[in-house]
Amino acid sequence: MATEQNTGRSALFNQSIEKAFSLLGLFDAHHSQLSLSELAELSGMSMGSVQRISHTLQHLGYLERVPGTRKYRIGIKIMTVAAQYLEADLLVDCANPYLSDLSNRCLETVSLTEPSGDDMVYVARFTSRHYIPIHMPIGSRVPLYCTASGRAFLSALPDARVRNYLESIERVKHTPDTVTDIDELMSIIKECRTHGVAWNNAEFFLGDLNIAAPVLNGAGEPVAAVHITTPTSRWTLREALQQLGPPLVECARAITKAARTRAR
Repeated sequence: MATEQNTGRSALFNQSIEKAFSLLGLFDAHHSQLSLSELAELSGMSMGSVQRISHTLQHLGYLERVPGTRKYRIGIKIMTVAAQYLEADLLVDCANPYLSDLSNRCLETVSLTEPSGDDMVYVARFTSRHYIPIHMPIGSRVPLYCTASGRAFLSALPDARVRNYLESIERVKHTPDTVTDIDELMSIIKECRTHGVAWNNAEFFLGDLNIAAPVLNGAGEPVAAVHITTPTSRWTLREALQQLGPPLVECARAITKAARTRAR
């Protein structure tokens, strides 16, 4: 039997809650509807456990039965939990006016992301009226190592910590241009630190160009990133850095200052 010492978990850890959230995490764009047997197969849980958990989640409103089928889908009540996070997030509240202003100034899509594990999560987004090929709704996750927002966050950390992180993760090649070599990534992140702006040129999605700047807390530690998204058909990386970079950095600094003031 696993012990607290060899699992790294507290004796207070509730595995039933873990299983419930694991089931909810199985639903995504590729698995929008799942049957009990599919949930059991994907989760590795027994059919009995899946049935009990699914019934409970349905009763609470976090899962719904798809009419006319034996399948489940995410319940709309899950949106209430997400909304409560956004409403309580001081940083989002501080950032929204500056993000809106930046989007109006540059006429491109502007977003705020916060770190979660090995990813950055979208917590605010102001969409341009111009076409963008990729839709990233609030709550979407993107990797730290190959995205502008992630690299902006990493650029505000010490080199040793960045290298340890890069060595600990699986660096997937999402497109032909994705950089996965650790030394090359370290060089890019150091360059981002020097310029104060990070970038990703079609490394996560083809045709997608992003530049980003970190948002810092009172101790000078990164807590989020602001980034501008635009298609490579409209901007080159050089043009984006030269023309969009300065107002982006100005926005990130304004959010940093506003959040520090509110936190006092």
